[in-house]
Amino acid sequence: MAKTQFNRRNFLQTSAIGASALSLSAASAARVYGANEKINIAFLGVGGRCQQHVDVILQMQKENKNVVPFAVCDVWDGDPKLGNGKGRGLYPTAERCGINVNDKTRVSKDYRKILELKEVDIACIATPDHWHARMSIDAMNAGKDVYCEKPMTRTIAEAQEVVDAAKKSNRVMSVGVQSMADPTWTEAYNYVRSGKLGKVFQGQTSYYRNYLGGQWRYYPITKEMNPKTIDWEMFLGNKFECAGAKIGPSSKEVPFDRAVWAQWRCYWPFGGGMFTDLFVHQMTHLISAMGVRYPARVVGGGGIYLEYDGRDVPDVATIVADYDEGCQVIISATMCNDTQLGEMIRGRLGTLKFTGGGDYMKGFEVYGQNIAGGPAKPKEGLDKPIHTFTNEKSGNATYELWANFLDCVKARKRETLSTPELGAAAFTTVAMGVQSYRTGKGLFWDKSSRKPIDADSSWATKLEARSKQGGKPSQIIGWQGGESGSVVVPPDYMKLGGPWINGQDPSEPGAKKTSISAPKGSDEAVVAEASNSRSGILSKLRRKLKGAAE
Repeated sequence: MAKTQFNRRNFLQTSAIGASALSLSAASAARVYGANEKINIAFLGVGGRCQQHVDVILQMQKENKNVVPFAVCDVWDGDPKLGNGKGRGLYPTAERCGINVNDKTRVSKDYRKILELKEVDIACIATPDHWHARMSIDAMNAGKDVYCEKPMTRTIAEAQEVVDAAKKSNRVMSVGVQSMADPTWTEAYNYVRSGKLGKVFQGQTSYYRNYLGGQWRYYPITKEMNPKTIDWEMFLGNKFECAGAKIGPSSKEVPFDRAVWAQWRCYWPFGGGMFTDLFVHQMTHLISAMGVRYPARVVGGGGIYLEYDGRDVPDVATIVADYDEGCQVIISATMCNDTQLGEMIRGRLGTLKFTGGGDYMKGFEVYGQNIAGGPAKPKEGLDKPIHTFTNEKSGNATYELWANFLDCVKARKRETLSTPELGAAAFTTVAMGVQSYRTGKGLFWDKSSRKPIDADSSWATKLEARSKQGGKPSQIIGWQGGESGSVVVPPDYMKLGGPWINGQDPSEPGAKKTSISAPKGSDEAVVAEASNSRSGILSKLRRKLKGAAE
């Protein structure tokens, strides 16, 4: 295909256009689609991941789904041999979509030209991360609905602007975390919020890989990738701004480099390594299942411990995120070992363990807790599950996420399976992990200013104060479990505790004493009243666990 090697570097003279945006006329009203009306889709950034989106739309075309791959944009001419012969880049993708490669209207290296087309209904954005926010906002302002690959943005400030733009424009947007098409996460959330798991304390997940050549170095670089076939200035995006900052570095700061171009995930100016490329997958569905959104406090750790190949991003990383709902998420990874930690949610009464892996989980199993008195050694292994959910869905989760998005577009419904609001919460968490790792500081999320700030001792001191005051635990979003598994049952001898005021024993009659006891009517209080013995309490708790499972 001769056109794939044709040099169109100056096709639109983007360096001369600079940051002055082309006029993007917003739609005056939301379009209502007829039963047989075609929906035209423009693909912005047609590298490896985007080819899977093209696959979906072409498959839907074969199924007479009334979708059309209408336009393509990329800063690279492309290579028809990559991607198992499907090709990547501008001209090979145009050919895949049945678009004439000489059509300068529908085939362009400048996304703004594509967004100017009134015929375009949806922008599918699969560029490197640093372009996601600017393109999403411009697309919505131009009256387009948006399917944007994860992570939704590169910076936290950009994420907030995208959320605002989606609300203001009332456009439909889906963030490409394909695992959100899996019903397992919703089923888990419904189980958790019912209270059957008890007070939720901790969620954990991981994303481990092991590649001999260094993570993301499996994206090939070729001699044909050069400044004649790639608009490097447009790729960098230094002439464009979002959230008050340049979206990318200048060519003086980052001269053309084939490795940076093809393996951009290894470099901070364009992405966030494991934190934002991989963690955001797991974080999105886990916080959805747990019933939390923005963290209160985040700490990130890790480092480059093996892959000393010129990359910026670490090959080992861990984030610990604490939430005002009174729970914590741990997410960890290394790119040098593929043994997973396991994905689960821990509550006072049980542990919900997700089974399987990939875009669709097999489901989850719930294991009851053996709530015993006294010190005990760490337990290994699990008993028989007290509840099991089996996921019957399988297949292509990207297809399903697209199908949901298109249904929402036709119905003018913003609540897709993967909303920008959820995308912003998940991304903010992992991006705070990046900032913490790179600065060496713990961070708080400031709800009022919607940005991270340096953490201090107040997180620990406020929880210590709540303990001294005998406060109640916080619960997850949508909690319906009352006080199930949410109260401590103190041993009788704790009545002997308390400060001695003026030398008086607090256990003596008439002594002023502050005690902490189970609230009347709570599960734990009912159990405590049933028996004065510790064994009676434990027996009653176990029966309640069994009943909750049934």
